[in-house]
Amino acid sequence: MHNPYKRWRYYLNVETMNRKGYLVLLLSVLILAGCNASRNSSSAQDAVVSINSLPRNIYIEGGKFHVQGVVVDVKRGYAYFSFTTSLVKTNLKGEIIGSVEGFLGHLGCLDVNPEDGRLYASLEYKSDNIGKGILKGLGNDSLLSKQQGSSFYIAIFDPEKITRPGMHAEKDPVLTTVYLKEVLDDYTATVKHKGKEVQHRYGCSGIDGISFGPQFGKKNGKTYLNVAYGIYSDTSRSDNDYQVILQYDPRELKKYERRLSQNHFEAIGPDKPLNKYFVYTGNTTYGIQNLEYDPYTGFWLAAVYNGKKTLFPNYGLFAIDGGKAPVLETLKRFDNGEKGKVLQLAKAGSYDVKTNTYGWHFKWGATGIHSLGNGYFYISENGTTKEKKQYCNLQLYRWTGNPDIPFEKVK
Repeated sequence: MHNPYKRWRYYLNVETMNRKGYLVLLLSVLILAGCNASRNSSSAQDAVVSINSLPRNIYIEGGKFHVQGVVVDVKRGYAYFSFTTSLVKTNLKGEIIGSVEGFLGHLGCLDVNPEDGRLYASLEYKSDNIGKGILKGLGNDSLLSKQQGSSFYIAIFDPEKITRPGMHAEKDPVLTTVYLKEVLDDYTATVKHKGKEVQHRYGCSGIDGISFGPQFGKKNGKTYLNVAYGIYSDTSRSDNDYQVILQYDPRELKKYERRLSQNHFEAIGPDKPLNKYFVYTGNTTYGIQNLEYDPYTGFWLAAVYNGKKTLFPNYGLFAIDGGKAPVLETLKRFDNGEKGKVLQLAKAGSYDVKTNTYGWHFKWGATGIHSLGNGYFYISENGTTKEKKQYCNLQLYRWTGNPDIPFEKVK
């Protein structure tokens, strides 16, 4: 016969053990929660300290050509500026650390590849008025007779090798290039529109805006390089109302990299982009000047020079919704019923009912915008000094998303 006292003592011990287990588990949860709270609090404080430690502005003067794009590496304490025919590296006080000179073409928007830390920029050589103006502005008219035509590249800089002012784009091993055949094909194409033959498919004037970020429709995952077309301002056409973005896998581009040669343009690069996207904004003057992915909002911010068509509100800033995957659509107001992968504007900013477009009338950003990833940005405010020198005054801004003013200066 079983002893009831022993059985009662056995259940008591099990219950006691269970209670102890629950207490241990509860205590562990509380400790972990405290650690996480502490960690989150620490992260929030780090973000505040990081912003508080940053300069409210970074000022630098260039030469005859205005600033085209900017990158700010807050971790390493450097800023980079594209001044059309040169790349300038400074510290966060605006003191020049080094520069790469000698470009005979248009060096545009900048961004940094998060995987390898290298700087990517759009680089174009054109025989149009822009290209001729650059060569003339360099002060050597003989260069005009040596012009080889048009060619378009991604320029890739190793920032650690930019160690002194006056480094040369060809003579010093600081950069490589990748040729973009798709851009030249569209730039040189003749298409039919409204019964007439017109030059430059989609109004393509070359490339400018450039940025890294996740695939459209995703918040995370592999990072891709997106390169935006320049678009000629032409109010007589209706097939130039889309921004055009080419997408590439930067890992696949490495096999095409070559040293820059301006005496003989290398045509080494992918035959086609990974994807070709369209964004309906209305025609703008020279397309997306600066493209910047912002992980804080999930937007791809596109800063432009205002368009001139009275049909459109002619915003200076658009936000492409990175959370929405592209949709195959028939492109609006094309003669041939062409279809394309269309990206969506975010429902943010001011809304124009007539054209179903969103955006902001914001003055700055077309000459440089860099997201710090936590709701803060450095935005270029450019101008000309009394001595006729171009300058860039990078201002620290905070994102508001307000329909009237999307950014406010950090004081």
